[in-house]
Amino acid sequence: MTDPVRRPGSADEELLSAEWAAVETELTDPQRIDRIAAELEMAFRTLADVRRGITIFGSARIGEGTPEYELARTLARRLATEAGACVLTGGGPGIMEAANRGAHEGGSGSIGLLIDLPFETGANPYVDLPVPFHYFFTRKVSFVRYSDAFVAMPGGFGTLDELFEVLCLVQTKKIRRYPVVLVGTAYWGGLVDWIRERVLAEGLISPGDEDLVTCTDDLDEVVRICSAACDLRSGPAARRR
Repeated sequence: MTDPVRRPGSADEELLSAEWAAVETELTDPQRIDRIAAELEMAFRTLADVRRGITIFGSARIGEGTPEYELARTLARRLATEAGACVLTGGGPGIMEAANRGAHEGGSGSIGLLIDLPFETGANPYVDLPVPFHYFFTRKVSFVRYSDAFVAMPGGFGTLDELFEVLCLVQTKKIRRYPVVLVGTAYWGGLVDWIRERVLAEGLISPGDEDLVTCTDDLDEVVRICSAACDLRSGPAARRR
């Protein structure tokens, strides 16, 4: 017995499962390519004026009143007021809301790169500039292109996916080295230890790759790292977009 043909649940599924007999085909490949190109063009146009951008990743499941939420809110506010940075998040609830809230309170740009998901509806109320995406990969391109540094707060698979996407791009020299900061040694320490004690020790990454991330609880250090990254990329040698 074969599964009944069903409509794709998202634009990503329509694209990535196009060869599956159980998923209904709604677009041709030329139409898919046009849609991807249009999404990137929209993002590049909307974000063209973004400078001194810092992306903050983190879980949608950590709500207001938790220490992690308040830490993300405080950090984003400090990045706005002390580093003159605008803050980019996924625009959803939880840590994303906290970071957008802090940036909004700090008077800098509070940007949400939204993804079309059935369990996240719309932007959180602190997003000043919402940018909607159908595709995860076009959204990731935009995070990387318009950010000078990346901060990861505690999060799940989505946060890990975004974190390792950036680390892979830096490691393979597809992009210049961007600071990647993990905030919360109690949360991230086990991962950092595993990278050093297993991945590096077994020769699966090169010596020095383990230093592509900084793990800290010190917000002064995070602000200092991010501010220096913004200064470096906004200097006279910075590229013209």
